[in-house]
Amino acid sequence: MFLVTGASGHLGQAVINHLITTYKIPATSIIATTRDPGKLAALAAKGINIRDANFDDEAHLIKAFAGASRLLLISTNAMEPGVRLKQHQNAVKAAEKAGVGHVVYTSMPNPETSAVLFAPDHVGTEKALASSGIKGWTVLRNNWYFENLFFSLPQALAAGTQYSAAGQGKIAQIARDDLARAAAAALVSDFAGKQTLTLSGAKEYTTDQIAALVSKAVGKPLTVVHVPVEGLLQGMLGAGLPEALARMFASFDVNTAQGGLSGSPAAFKTLTGVEPQSFEAWLSKNAGAFTASGAH
Repeated sequence: MFLVTGASGHLGQAVINHLITTYKIPATSIIATTRDPGKLAALAAKGINIRDANFDDEAHLIKAFAGASRLLLISTNAMEPGVRLKQHQNAVKAAEKAGVGHVVYTSMPNPETSAVLFAPDHVGTEKALASSGIKGWTVLRNNWYFENLFFSLPQALAAGTQYSAAGQGKIAQIARDDLARAAAAALVSDFAGKQTLTLSGAKEYTTDQIAALVSKAVGKPLTVVHVPVEGLLQGMLGAGLPEALARMFASFDVNTAQGGLSGSPAAFKTLTGVEPQSFEAWLSKNAGAFTASGAH
């Protein structure tokens, strides 16, 4: 039995799709957990076992994970300091007590040295797995999604200007669906040991290069204005962004400037047997979303 947490989210949905279509796993061999089972009625209709999972309650998770042999722990989206790590620790303890044989976890690149403010959550979760009694685990250190650009670039395109504190740091972004394929591959693998893989896209790009490619794809000018991180932060605060969120976004640029999101596609290709989708190919399919209303 293969269990996928966070199954109502974009990544979870894509993982389940790959389990069924790419890896031909029977629906009856899949358990999908979510905070809102009602959202997964379509999956239930296919024969997938849908379970409620409350990550704030370890005892509840033990029941939710019962019977699973391999489990994909998709990082939760709790933003309050310490909450996500506690949820993940609950999940690791529950997986151990439920007798799960192998856990696959979606982490981030270089969390130990990352400037990203939530990186300690991933460090703590990786440590929880390493110190657990779970027989095997696979940590997938996922690079940033191409799709993250939908949150920042539509507004920048409308203004014609993107402010950045990332300097000439490079990002090896990758399509979310490729990361879903990789997670499904790790889940169905017969690998029983312990491993950490960093999954990155086909090529590294600077912020200027990304802006130029997006500008060309959508036919709109986009100029990157490089500013100090404090200037970026003040700009976001001036635009009305809550301070905690502004500091989080600013930490992304600091991390990029420090090279925290560089990488190669080698591990992805080894795990999946295929090449990751190029940024240019992804852009050709998604360019319209950057100028559509409510792009993300």
